Amino acid sequence: MSLTQHSIKIAQSLEKITVWSGQLIAWLTLAMVLTTFSIVILRYGFSTGWIAMQESVVYMHALVFLIGIPYTLKYDGHVRVDIFYSKMSRRNKAWINLLGTVFLLFPVTIFIAWSSWDFVTASWAMGEESGEAGGLPGVYLLKSSILIMTLLLLIQGISQLLLNLNYLTSSPDKQEEI
Repeated sequence: MSLTQHSIKIAQSLEKITVWSGQLIAWLTLAMVLTTFSIVILRYGFSTGWIAMQESVVYMHALVFLIGIPYTLKYDGHVRVDIFYSKMSRRNKAWINLLGTVFLLFPVTIFIAWSSWDFVTASWAMGEESGEAGGLPGVYLLKSSILIMTLLLLIQGISQLLLNLNYLTSSPDKQEEI
């Protein structure tokens, strides 16, 4: 197996993590809709409700966005200036993606992980719970999803880096395979 084939296999294995986590977290959108529907029915139909149930929607919403970021990156769903990018050749797109990964994605992701570390560890240290009476425990778990997002984003970034490097360094007849 050549170095190119080996690094493509690594990239594909890393992307499986991204796809799995994205597809898993997508089910939370259904749970979020059903929970919100239940909250509305309980509030207006039965004049009752629970803070924990309302907070669970916030938790799910946060998880969908945080864990969905790497999945969205894998499928090129983030906002970019498509006026220029869409008209570029595949090779120029690979360069833009490679440079963007190295000089933007990695530094920003590492900064987010570094700057949120104390925030998350302090929450764990105190076993942080909701400030609302009857709210959800485990706020520290929700805050941990910031670090999980950075890990998944780094995994997806490494995959993109490998795939773009392979594309740029391979011969034109091999580029169709990448």
